[in-house]
Amino acid sequence: MKKASALFRYIGPGFVVAATGVGAGDLIAASVAGARYGVIILWAALLGGLLKFVLNEGVARWQLATGTTLLEGWIHKLPRIVSLYFFIYLLLWSFVVAGALISFCGLAAHSLFPLFAEARPSVATWGAVHSLAAAVLVLAGRYQTIENLMKFFVGLMFVVVAISAARVAPDWGQVLASLFIPRLPAQEGAVVMVLGIMGGVGGSVTLLCYAYWLQEKKWQGLGFLRHSRIDLGVAYLLTGLFGVAIIIIAAGVKPGEVEGYQMILSIAERLREGSGAFGRWAFMIGFWGAVFSSMLGVWDGVPYLFADFVETYRNRKGAPTEKMEVGSHSSSYRFFLAFLAAPPLLLALFGRPAWVGILYAVAGAFFMPFLAALLLYMNNQGKWVGAQKNGWLANILLAATLVLFLALMVAELR
Repeated sequence: MKKASALFRYIGPGFVVAATGVGAGDLIAASVAGARYGVIILWAALLGGLLKFVLNEGVARWQLATGTTLLEGWIHKLPRIVSLYFFIYLLLWSFVVAGALISFCGLAAHSLFPLFAEARPSVATWGAVHSLAAAVLVLAGRYQTIENLMKFFVGLMFVVVAISAARVAPDWGQVLASLFIPRLPAQEGAVVMVLGIMGGVGGSVTLLCYAYWLQEKKWQGLGFLRHSRIDLGVAYLLTGLFGVAIIIIAAGVKPGEVEGYQMILSIAERLREGSGAFGRWAFMIGFWGAVFSSMLGVWDGVPYLFADFVETYRNRKGAPTEKMEVGSHSSSYRFFLAFLAAPPLLLALFGRPAWVGILYAVAGAFFMPFLAALLLYMNNQGKWVGAQKNGWLANILLAATLVLFLALMVAELR
């Protein structure tokens, strides 16, 4: 009991970033992969969690070693094009992702409690309600409130998908073999799908939000590096296992050749056929918990990135002095929270224009290799991070992460 209590003290911001990173798109991608290829690709979900741990550990180590966020480092220490590229991408990413989260929260709630006979107004209304609720929680609550909510949602999601995975009665011997022996399906398109699973587990831009949740948690200085590693390790292990469970469920219920949100509904219906109404409701509640916790994390964390950029870029010509922590009460933070909560409602109501989707896909394909490459460079500079330079294992894992995401970028842009 004492050991469990001690471990719990190390857990906090990692759960927030992990819950934020598990979005509807990742769940759908894992479901489609499981339906098409079965449990043979389970290892990809665990490997994806490991790679995101490597990236986030690098983000945390930079901050704890230097006392500045990684975004500050980009602005003060790298060519201006680096931070400007990120800022432009942040604006586009935020608008599109916020619209997607509003839509998926609306879809999940409509599937559980439809407000109108016609789907579109019901989905749009529920989406707006969720967006407003998330904004109010962020503005009214302290960080600890957000963290506790995220721990609740992580627990809810994990319990629901674990029970659902167990009820489909997979071949556990095959499951264990597929977790630890990497194999690729023979079907066409399997490589791209596997790369997508590894790239999708655990988030993208939201990895950078960990820096600000560390500040809110008051984990500052190298004395908290061990805390951070344990925190991230537990969080990404659960994230990887969550992806594994989704693949097992999709492989077990064989939902058919459907795409997008229809895949989630198809899985829920197959679970209802095998487990009754409880199976469907449990899975849909778990899906709702995943997308709403992702919304809550984005609404809380991403405005920190905008506010940090505005504050730091405005003062970039001066020497990087002691940092004034970016707070959730700043005007730039609240402005961007409003930007996330309101304008993207148009995407949920009218759909996303094709050109926005294309631009987002192109810009997004570059971000993960961009982050991996910069961590390889910046965390190897002893003059910046001192004794906390990358070790040989960190460099190998970061290089492997860079190669993986470059391959995924090429696949997405073809």
